[in-house]
Amino acid sequence: MSVCVLIVDDDPVQRRLLEATVSRFGYRAVTAESGEAALAALTGRQGAAVRAMVLDLVMPGLDGLGVLQALAGRPEAPPVIVQTARGSVETAVEAMRAGAFDFVVKPTAPERLKSALDSALAVAAQAGRARKARRGAAGTTSFADIVTGAPAMQRVLGLGRKAAASDIPILIEGESGVGKELVARAIQAAGPRRDRPFVTVNCGAIPENLVESILFGHEKGAFTGATERHTGKFVEADGGTLFLDEIGDLPADVQVKLLRAVQSGEVDPVGGRGTVRVDIRLISATNRDLLQRVRDGAFREDLYYRLNVFPITVPPLRARREDIPALVQHFLARLAEPGAQRQIAGITSGALALLQRYDWPGNIRQLENAVFRALVLCEGDRLTVDDFPQISAQLDGIAPDDGAARGETAALAVAPDAAPDGHAPERQPAEAARREPEAAPFGILRALDERGNVRPLADLECELIRLAIDHYDGQMSEVARRLGIGRSTLYRKLKEMGIEPGANRADRMAS
Repeated sequence: MSVCVLIVDDDPVQRRLLEATVSRFGYRAVTAESGEAALAALTGRQGAAVRAMVLDLVMPGLDGLGVLQALAGRPEAPPVIVQTARGSVETAVEAMRAGAFDFVVKPTAPERLKSALDSALAVAAQAGRARKARRGAAGTTSFADIVTGAPAMQRVLGLGRKAAASDIPILIEGESGVGKELVARAIQAAGPRRDRPFVTVNCGAIPENLVESILFGHEKGAFTGATERHTGKFVEADGGTLFLDEIGDLPADVQVKLLRAVQSGEVDPVGGRGTVRVDIRLISATNRDLLQRVRDGAFREDLYYRLNVFPITVPPLRARREDIPALVQHFLARLAEPGAQRQIAGITSGALALLQRYDWPGNIRQLENAVFRALVLCEGDRLTVDDFPQISAQLDGIAPDDGAARGETAALAVAPDAAPDGHAPERQPAEAARREPEAAPFGILRALDERGNVRPLADLECELIRLAIDHYDGQMSEVARRLGIGRSTLYRKLKEMGIEPGANRADRMAS
């Protein structure tokens, strides 16, 4: 079966164009006309088959950023390529921070879209293999398996070891992606229930109308679509550990039933005639301020105190940057494929310094995905700064077409070139930066004006198009291909800018 790509756009014409383009690439395209429809598709029968998503950012109702935020808590969400209007750099940066894999600028050149999709699917395949490896090792995770040396995390592990000795309810707090489930698994593996089931439920990823059924089970015929009996996660975890992730997203009516289950050890299946007794160790987790939700009336106070008997707070990655080198090496070792023609030996000091400068809003999960992507992009035997374009773009500004074929797209670099050791040289004082810049040699775009201010994007685009026409001797098909746009788009831009193809080149030759 061909790879499935989900296209999300409220414009029916754009949906049909993208569907036809993606189909020409050999992928199977499915479409959604809104953000709400996209999330419904991912939770429906076809959701597991979706391997990548092309997402429009500007839509009525739930927009593209809203979809990205909704997917942030789903570890198996497909990589997302967002579409943004020309010049919307700030929006693209915000989308990247929200978890987008890549972005393309409308109107999207087919070659650029194919490059982005190929990279996204390669990374998704790599991530899938890693998830299978983790599942294969499920139940064997110990505190020793958690990669860390930071003092803040050592305190977390110490608390976890103390909690493992009893069945006390635990609430693990921390931002999305910090490793809350890993800590929960280590607690179970260190306790008396180590050989019993460990059942996980992401409460934020379940449709609200199905939460009660999934947690507590239902009888056949209890509601429309209930064609068979379902035991529920509480019964599945009987004798073992139930891990309720993102518990702050539970609906109010389900909180009532959860409180009863925690207090009495009994659950009421939907449509059932009696209760079912269960013996579980309950570990909850949240990326929200649960106490604030109690104050806001969104979470029951009595349930909060039932769950928060033994709180553990996992610090974000930006608070333990010293763990980044060891985590990167851990990911590289885990993803190494025996017998592969090209092995990645490590990472350059410059690339590692780049990763340690970044704040990682998605924490360890985002770092892991960044390493996956870098492995796909890497052309040498070590990961370099160039293999982390998303990270460097957010630190130093986005370079156009950063996911295009390497060596074929010119990047407008404002930062100074890297030194031979991979580190950026020291910046000159501000007075020196504001001196009148010398004329840039052919092939180099001047990023600053005479007053030392960054030049407008429109001026740089115009200059880049002129440079490309000169460089490729006026061969407009090649110019359009190298710029990553269609010929019709190129000629439209030439008309808007008042550029006559060949005129600038003729002047250069005459001089």
